[in-house]
Amino acid sequence: MGKCQVISHPLIQHKLSILRREDTSTKNFRELVNEIAMLMGYEVSRDLPLEDVEIQTPVAKTVQKQLTGKKLAIVPILRAGIGMVDGFLSLVPAAKVGHIGMYRDEETFEPVEYLVKLPEDIDQRQIFVVDPMLATGGSAILAVDSLKKRGAANIKFVCLVAAPEGVKKLQEAHPDVDIYTAALDERLNEHGYIVPGLGDAGDRLFGTK
Repeated sequence: MGKCQVISHPLIQHKLSILRREDTSTKNFRELVNEIAMLMGYEVSRDLPLEDVEIQTPVAKTVQKQLTGKKLAIVPILRAGIGMVDGFLSLVPAAKVGHIGMYRDEETFEPVEYLVKLPEDIDQRQIFVVDPMLATGGSAILAVDSLKKRGAANIKFVCLVAAPEGVKKLQEAHPDVDIYTAALDERLNEHGYIVPGLGDAGDRLFGTK
């Protein structure tokens, strides 16, 4: 079973509290999502592999560490996942970005996929799927299904707020995918929203209703 890790860094928790507030503006919401994503990116990249490299300092030759050639891909689930991409790219500018587009059927609450656009060598990359919310788990499961169908094997899921129901569903469907979240909230309500959550992340990011 993949792990679910709550990243409880004080800066992340502080920024998340402001993000949750109903009176946080679209501009501030967007900036905070970006900042929290960057801070989380620092944590979730902790186990990236290193290799030895010989360099010349102004004083001497020395063997030091650098990231191995392992390629990264950041794959946001549209639309809200877009808000987390720049935070990750500020840490790993060379990462490729894929996109998986989904919307939720208002009748069934089930996700429907409408777009998948990925780097060609997705099967060779460490992938971070990003979406601010892990609610029912439906979108996350479908996104990971899409990636695996195309040969991807090394996948981590990164979100800001998760519901226990969504974590359980994603772990059952994809036990090989580790989940990283800034908060594990109480539950889902009857409309599939996380409680206390932060509302609709996409609407709050883009100023739509």
